[in-house]
Amino acid sequence: MKLVPAILAAAMLVAAPAMAPRADAHGLVYADLAERVSPAVVNIFTTQAAPEASVAGGVPDLPEGHPLNEFFKRFGGAPGGRGYRDAEPQRSLGSGFIFDPSGYVITNHHVIENADTIKVALSDEREFDATVIGSDKATDVALIKIESGFALPFVTFGDSAALRVGEEVVAVGNAFGLGGTVTRGIVSAKGRDIRVGGPYVDYIQTDASINRGNSGGPLFNMRGEVVGMNTAIFSPSGGSVGIGFAVPSAIVSRIIDDLRDDGSVSRGWIGVGIQPVTDAIASALDLPETKGTIISSVSNAGPSVGVLREGDVILSFNGQSLEKSRDLPRFVARTEPGSSVPVEILRDRVRQTIYLTVGTRERQATQAPRSTPAPTYAAAVMPELGLQLAPAENGARVLSVEPRSAARDAGIERGDVITQVADRAIATPEDVRIALAEAGKDAVLMRIERGGNSLYVGVSL
Repeated sequence: MKLVPAILAAAMLVAAPAMAPRADAHGLVYADLAERVSPAVVNIFTTQAAPEASVAGGVPDLPEGHPLNEFFKRFGGAPGGRGYRDAEPQRSLGSGFIFDPSGYVITNHHVIENADTIKVALSDEREFDATVIGSDKATDVALIKIESGFALPFVTFGDSAALRVGEEVVAVGNAFGLGGTVTRGIVSAKGRDIRVGGPYVDYIQTDASINRGNSGGPLFNMRGEVVGMNTAIFSPSGGSVGIGFAVPSAIVSRIIDDLRDDGSVSRGWIGVGIQPVTDAIASALDLPETKGTIISSVSNAGPSVGVLREGDVILSFNGQSLEKSRDLPRFVARTEPGSSVPVEILRDRVRQTIYLTVGTRERQATQAPRSTPAPTYAAAVMPELGLQLAPAENGARVLSVEPRSAARDAGIERGDVITQVADRAIATPEDVRIALAEAGKDAVLMRIERGGNSLYVGVSL
């Protein structure tokens, strides 16, 4: 399946008292809901001047009327070595919703990214130029503003955390540029990780039809409250197959508050590298459940120096239990920088609570590409793990990993350097053998170095 931006979305509930939605014994009917929220849902049109297309290296000088001229016209080149895109700006469609009568509009970052002009069209077809107040690529949330000179219809946020799987929802947006389109479905799942835009969003999955042009539009509950912003779809064809994703309203509203304040987003940061606690790691550390996250590295200049250590397992952060490793970045990001928070950890198999002062998120350096050294050392064979090891400057280097072995199952790779097994520091391949014998367990925790970074693996024996 291919992940496709769901460009264009819908709007939120019109909150003016005179436009309060009608209800019956079964809540809002679809027609009532659509009638009342649609005035606050907008269509967004952007243009971006494209650079002149490069035609070096093979665009032929075709005569006028040649059938391939249309091909080059559509796909960026031009016959005769002339640029074409400079005469045809790139255009895109999106959706958004008004959440403040003074003209503040919420949409997706990818809808307005790099746009030279942004126009917002209301449901009555009046159009306004928009300016960008702020945008956050990490959550795909953007805030823009139009100046209408009059109070605009608007919608309000609902509680996305209260959504239940199976609950009915309605999407409104500019699908395929057709204008206000209303679709209905249910919440198919919550807490989806779709590997888009960073680790800060647990998406709502819905089968309400979302298509190109819906990006940035709202997802409503049956009370007419915005509970999500439609952002992406999984699709082999580019059209809806009933798997769409929305950013929860709890995240959207928090990001918008930041953007409205100063145009940027402030996130907490603790300066650690993390990885999931696997079943094998939990067994090696005598953890009763496979929960939490293990610290693989601590930034030398981060707020965790001297407080957290490599190998610590974080079980809860600021009173919030970590069910999954990816919970930690979200918990930290929404913590006010400068706050001192309790962190429950497992260190040396002992639970304890430490206090950590959260810093401000800063841009991280790109990881250096990994270089796998050639096996130039005599191999020490360890059939119980399926490894061949050789001495290294700071441990035992992995020369090869047997298929269908304990080491392969644990994720150990050729070129890794084993630096610790259980509680023993490793200086030679023989140290690995000794540490395994001393552990006397069905699983052991190993610390390895890979590409300049540390990580932990649990090896089941």
